[in-house]
Amino acid sequence: MHEYTSSARVWGLSCPGFPEEVSRARRWTRDILRGSPLAEDAELIVSELSANAILHTASGHQAGSFHLALAVSAQVIALSVTDDGGTGTAPKVEHRDQDAEHGRGLDLVSVLAHRVIVHRSQAGHTVTAELFAAPRGSAGGHPC
Repeated sequence: MHEYTSSARVWGLSCPGFPEEVSRARRWTRDILRGSPLAEDAELIVSELSANAILHTASGHQAGSFHLALAVSAQVIALSVTDDGGTGTAPKVEHRDQDAEHGRGLDLVSVLAHRVIVHRSQAGHTVTAELFAAPRGSAGGHPC
């Protein structure tokens, strides 16, 4: 790695709160993580978190938006989606029956990610999912 480049790379994207922006968020994630063995899981996580922001918060209202951050290092890929708030409750993982039609998104994210963190601020909520790279010497190795 170049001496002036940090060991972690960070990208950000802001999207209007329209449903079609979820596919844009997926493409953006796929493009950044092209070639990574964790790319498909990351893409699905971003899709779920972005859709949740639009469906369950002010991000999906007129003039709403959601914001993505993607950090990549040799050890971890961290994906964060920040919504515009507007709800009285924080997002939480609810283990639902497999036949449930709603409420399974964060459960799916928690299965794919090694860790899910929910942070509440005055502006809204940020949900961060972390995918850890396989330890050195095992299959996988480096996330990107």
